[in-house]
Amino acid sequence: MPEVEDSVTTLVRLLRANMRVVNDDNSIANIHVSREWYDRELLKNYDGQVTVGLRQPSQVKPLNLNQSLSQRILSLKVDCWLVDKTGKQPATRTRSKLREEILRIIRQKRVKPNETTYDYYGLGIGGQHDAYHAGSPSELVPSSVSWTELTEVEYQNLWYSDDTRFSKTVNVNLQYALMLFKVKIETSKYDPHENNVKKIVLSFEGYGTAPGGNGVTIKVWNHVAAAWQNAQTGSGGADETITITLTSNLTDYIQMDSSGVGYIYLLARTTNPSNGTDAAVLYCDYGKYVLTVEGLTHVKFGNYNDADDVSVKPFLWHTEFQVIGWMFENVPAT
Repeated sequence: MPEVEDSVTTLVRLLRANMRVVNDDNSIANIHVSREWYDRELLKNYDGQVTVGLRQPSQVKPLNLNQSLSQRILSLKVDCWLVDKTGKQPATRTRSKLREEILRIIRQKRVKPNETTYDYYGLGIGGQHDAYHAGSPSELVPSSVSWTELTEVEYQNLWYSDDTRFSKTVNVNLQYALMLFKVKIETSKYDPHENNVKKIVLSFEGYGTAPGGNGVTIKVWNHVAAAWQNAQTGSGGADETITITLTSNLTDYIQMDSSGVGYIYLLARTTNPSNGTDAAVLYCDYGKYVLTVEGLTHVKFGNYNDADDVSVKPFLWHTEFQVIGWMFENVPAT
């Protein structure tokens, strides 16, 4: 059974994964999201800082007579901090955009704050996630040297579900066209912890063609068994979404590297190989990967207000929010 994740960790990840603040010149503001507290030195390198803490009184509310069913009601504090910088738009302007972005995220994700969606939007070589292609008569392991990473231009084909596809063509007899997706997830052996994960959903959008028939097969890497498992297949000759859902033994599919960062590996291949005359071609339009942790299940806003500090130079532009979160627990008495 997964462990309950610290509510501050859940809210930090929710804000970090969904934060998109666009400056007036259409550049993306560099916003740092972390646990408390405000760091003036750190802010020198960022356009703004958002901090999260559990600094308000919280409670456990019984929901039945024997108190086995209860609701945790958590009062969280979210603060945004900015200062004016030479060559940047006014910090009050950025603060206004950041305020609206925090309001948007909490309202849009109010019933799924513990769910994080990953994809390749905006990524390229050196990004958070990696993607590779190969041709092979067998399913290559993630560490194989036969994989070739996508180019910057090829990565752009994975950004959206828009019918602009990356394709891998193989003309060698009995070889399949393969892709490997290396997804870096917001978990680790420290905090947040891999044991907090309770569900993983991996989706591939695309299709495959080959002389033996259309279709794509996807699998997820079990690093404990050192094997590709949980195969799911499609049979279409046009885009279809194929999904693997994992709800047990999840740490077997989260491979930690030496620095404590977790990765999930997804394989996609044409269901049938080339015959040496006609090609096997794998098309990928989009990939989406959803991770759900045990813990917060709902969030909503309480009060919010500006709390600027003009006694320091440069002025510290500060807005504070109260975010109410809750989770439900069933704990039998012993």
